[in-house]
Amino acid sequence: MSDPLHVFVVEDDTELAELLCERFRGAGYAVSHVGNGAEAIERIPAADPDLVVLDVMLPGADGFTVCRRLRPAFEGGILMLTARDDDLDQIEGLELGADDYVVKPVRTRVLLARLEALARRVVARRGPVTDDAIDLGALTIDRARREVAVAGEPVDLTTTEFDLLVYLAERVGTVVDREALYRDLAGIAYDGIDRAIDVHVSRIRQKLGDDPRQPQWIKTVRGVGYQLAAPR
Repeated sequence: MSDPLHVFVVEDDTELAELLCERFRGAGYAVSHVGNGAEAIERIPAADPDLVVLDVMLPGADGFTVCRRLRPAFEGGILMLTARDDDLDQIEGLELGADDYVVKPVRTRVLLARLEALARRVVARRGPVTDDAIDLGALTIDRARREVAVAGEPVDLTTTEFDLLVYLAERVGTVVDREALYRDLAGIAYDGIDRAIDVHVSRIRQKLGDDPRQPQWIKTVRGVGYQLAAPR
């Protein structure tokens, strides 16, 4: 039997932290917890967890600082918790390399669903990939090495950005609706409000050098979703 995945919870609200740790353990995860951002920066690299659930408002160092410090060397998934339903908070976390976010007050069922979806992606990227190359002309994707390049120049993507790009590339030329993206990548139903996928698409476009007004690669199909254009 393989070891359980390790979740590291960084949350200073004792009651919420206990609730999350209990729920995660009940779902079969090994769990660690700290309530201080500076301590998280010190302990997480040594613990090398598979997943981090990271609050934004923390003593010692806020969640944005923790994410910024961890991400360059940390290959696991990062899910951020924000107390404010503020696009700027959410966008900042995603831009710093977080894979997903959940807005407080936390609904543990939703949080667990999103954590498990992220866990599946973390596990999948460690497994063997038989058909590892996707060649779309100037855009190339190596699934085995999790590498992307445009015209031979490497593109640095987060876990979620890479998985989203691969998802679209595997369906190149097909319009993929938001409901499918949320169901298959985030593990939840699309509520018509959440903007995480849109933010990730915007970040991927920026990194690919795609003009959002006249995109070459990822096209928006208004009211439906996104399409990765087939190479000409």
